[in-house]
Amino acid sequence: MTVTLPGRRNRPAPAAAHPAYRGDIEGLRAVAVLLVVLAHVGVPGVAGGFLGVDVFFVVSGFLITTLLRREIASTGRVDLVRFYARRAVRLLPVATLVILVSLAGAWLWAPPTRFASFAHDALAAATYTMNLRLAGAETDYFGDPAPSPFQHFWSLAVEEQFYLAWPLILLLARGRWALGVLTAGTVASFAWSIQETGYFGTEGRAWELGAGAILSYLAIRRELPWLGWTGLAAVLLGAVTADEGHTFPGLAVAGTAAVIAANGNRLLETAPMRWLGRMSYGWYLWHWPLLLLIAPAGLAARTAAATVALGLAVASHHLLENPVRHHRLWTVRPRHGLFLGLGLSAAAAAIAGAGMIHPPAVPAKGTAADARRAVAAAGNPAITLNRLLLAGQTATDLPRNLNPTLAGAARQRLAPQLDGCHVGLSGPFRPKSDCAYGDRASNRVVVLFGDSHALQWFPTMEALARRHGWRLYNFTRSSCSPAEIALDERRAQARYLECDDWRREVLTRIARLRPGLVVVSSSVNYRQVLADPSAAPDAVWQTGWVRTLAALKRASRNVTMLVDTPFLTVVPADCLSTRSTLVSSCAAPRRDVLPEPRWREIQRATAVAARIPVVDPVPWLCAAKCPLVVGDTLVYRDSNHLTEAYAKVVAPLMEPHLPRV
Repeated sequence: MTVTLPGRRNRPAPAAAHPAYRGDIEGLRAVAVLLVVLAHVGVPGVAGGFLGVDVFFVVSGFLITTLLRREIASTGRVDLVRFYARRAVRLLPVATLVILVSLAGAWLWAPPTRFASFAHDALAAATYTMNLRLAGAETDYFGDPAPSPFQHFWSLAVEEQFYLAWPLILLLARGRWALGVLTAGTVASFAWSIQETGYFGTEGRAWELGAGAILSYLAIRRELPWLGWTGLAAVLLGAVTADEGHTFPGLAVAGTAAVIAANGNRLLETAPMRWLGRMSYGWYLWHWPLLLLIAPAGLAARTAAATVALGLAVASHHLLENPVRHHRLWTVRPRHGLFLGLGLSAAAAAIAGAGMIHPPAVPAKGTAADARRAVAAAGNPAITLNRLLLAGQTATDLPRNLNPTLAGAARQRLAPQLDGCHVGLSGPFRPKSDCAYGDRASNRVVVLFGDSHALQWFPTMEALARRHGWRLYNFTRSSCSPAEIALDERRAQARYLECDDWRREVLTRIARLRPGLVVVSSSVNYRQVLADPSAAPDAVWQTGWVRTLAALKRASRNVTMLVDTPFLTVVPADCLSTRSTLVSSCAAPRRDVLPEPRWREIQRATAVAARIPVVDPVPWLCAAKCPLVVGDTLVYRDSNHLTEAYAKVVAPLMEPHLPRV
């Protein structure tokens, strides 16, 4: 398909329409990939190396726009088939190889329970929609404990979406109109990136590609060495000063633009930098799955893995990338190159789809005792549960009757999560019901109040509510402690004002309900997100609890505090699926899974001083160690939340600790 601009004659397209070679831009790619790899390896001082991706965006915007404008100027048209075929032949062979090798590596070395999700990621990588998948799942780029080996394809997806749209826009809006449309879009995207916090969205990244595209319209002919050095220094400064709390790429984008506008830089034009720039695409693709799937912990081992990835990049560049892209079958007949690209993407997508449908099985053997039934029928539930905990410390095989299954635990959603009575990080408190459960006609009112570590006790409280005829209210919000403390929301990198509003609203509602009992619980994992880092954290924590407990005592005749549960050192499903014949090896010592002992004690002492009973559930979860499977029951759905099934197991142990309502 060839699109001709109105008013221009059709002239044969040249065999190649590449922009004039710029050695400094090739070297700039080397800087970008070095920053990304060093950050992922974990080299100290380069935590902000993720800004190398933003350098790539600006460079891509400049090069693609220069190529398109050069073709329009020389021929009056853009051969879209040739353009897209060139992109496909250049990018897809190596990308497809990395996707397939990474899928094989995930089958061999990743936890079996993650393979279906990784295969879904491979499908997104093959179709260049990885950024949309990550954004839709609200993936935390910096806080994901088990990231995908395909996660780095998000940046390639952003670029491909730009490649898809920009040639058409450039054709529809000619000359000065094109620059005007480009500028308006860049400004709009920049404004969006400031207001929104999504890391992966194209709409918030387009301004970086747009900045590079605008540069291609500037008629800067002279070399400006001082500008090139200043820009390079800005890029490096951004990389060493940025971190997960400061991710805005302004300095890196401005620095990259300055290097491009300078029209040359002696350091970047050296042979080693230009060589590494040529290897940058392959190195970027290979390094992440090797680091994630194979490399053990430790700087030396991860550096070795990154070096192996560079070797793979060199091999794939010379044995696959160059032979394919320079083959005359594609250069003479571009349509064939387009078919090749579509075929590669379709093949990778088909294999990934098969992996989603048929993931590796998790070995399981034998039938374990029904923990819930055993504890419920026991004359002394505490002794029975302790016996099951001790057995869990030495268990070998993952039972076939595991409740819930590993996959089921990952999908768990409790009733308050479904009807809006548990609020996520960003959602408003607009429940679909009055948040009452149990016997909704009863005048015996109980409230469960707190963050997601309170929500995990909802199945326990609901079981007791049904048994005793309570009207149970659930008021919980993710990452929002009931203690009156000012918090930042780490993902948004801003004050968590929604937490303040929600807490205030819930306390007002509890006061109106006048419940017979309030059960309050909270995670202790808030030290790193206190809004005022200069304040004394212990004092902030204590004061927050003093205020909240005083408000609850005014509202309810009985208040009980549930102290926090363990934070595991492993992801339960990952450990159990990879060690299914020795599940006891996943049990961590009790002392290793109880962080923030000082804050735990402050919370307990504050409640005792307010004459509020304190319930410690840790003995229901741990003996000397904290097993992940007790009887037939999976204890944790993730590293720090209980499964619904286990919360019901311990209901008979909770009951004696709660006052009569």
